[in-house]
Amino acid sequence: MLTERQLCILEKIINLYTSHGQPVGSKRLVEEPEIQSSSATVRNEMSLLEELGLIEKTHLSSGRVPSLKGYRFYIDHILHPNELKKDQFQSRSLEREIGQNFEVMDELIQQSAVVLSKLTNFTAIVLGPETSQSRLTGLRLVPLNDGQVMVILITDQGSVENMIFSIPRSVSSTDLEKMVKLFNDQLVGFTLFEVVYKLQNEMPLLIKQYATTTDQILGQFEQVFLQTQNNRFHISGKSNLLDLTSNMDIQKVKSLLDLMENQMSLTSLLSGSKESISVRIGEELDNELFANLSLVTARYSLSDHGEGILAVVGPTSMPYDKTIHLLNTFRHELPELLLKYYLTE
Repeated sequence: MLTERQLCILEKIINLYTSHGQPVGSKRLVEEPEIQSSSATVRNEMSLLEELGLIEKTHLSSGRVPSLKGYRFYIDHILHPNELKKDQFQSRSLEREIGQNFEVMDELIQQSAVVLSKLTNFTAIVLGPETSQSRLTGLRLVPLNDGQVMVILITDQGSVENMIFSIPRSVSSTDLEKMVKLFNDQLVGFTLFEVVYKLQNEMPLLIKQYATTTDQILGQFEQVFLQTQNNRFHISGKSNLLDLTSNMDIQKVKSLLDLMENQMSLTSLLSGSKESISVRIGEELDNELFANLSLVTARYSLSDHGEGILAVVGPTSMPYDKTIHLLNTFRHELPELLLKYYLTE
């Protein structure tokens, strides 16, 4: 375990580096009022921190920068993000930042993502409460005129979504009935994200065992579920990623941007932790595209209406204290604003 002085030095190195982006040397550290030690003592402590792998040298100066291990230690043992309370910070009114000019709940969620991205200068993602919690309770088809049908999707959150599309002449009514029955047998009870995954990966082979003319409309059913998710899934500041990937291979940059458009992949990434506030750094995200990025997520609860997720994607050198502060404030205040919507809707 580190001494109090070593903890203070590590914290100052991280705070100074994330604020200014420059390696931190002993001369800079002794200027901090909290570090009441000589430059020689600070250098010795920095050497010990380097031996522990918490900080590292750069080729550009004699200063030190935090390592990924150092950031992880800082988050777990200095910040303690899951122990943070709203009243530990100077509260920033989310309602004041967002304003009150919204007509539906989705506009409020979308604006939350915009504000969060603006305040952090990173990419922000907000999943509405129904997105991550809604489970399919039933799917029905209503025949219309001219070969069209309406598919009706019902969830346990009480929402009903519908979409009209045309049935190709090659699809028999018998196969269509088999398909809907199979959906209800295999998909009811799963979250909408799980349903889309099954539609993409499991259902095609299963359907082929029972019907032969349904390939052309399987994708249209998938779109119904994706549209339902789109209404509760908002991302802002994707262009900020370009500032963080200047040293990345262009193909990887494209892959990263594609991933940010793929709601299934992104939601799987966001759902990787069940903690109220979670910080995952670099390789902890199990995706080489995020090797130099960090993901900070916060879960918020909306009473009987389910749970949502707030997230910020930024560099490993992001100011974690500020980012966690903002997410902590958002996860307390956003439910209050959303409940106002539910109560007045």
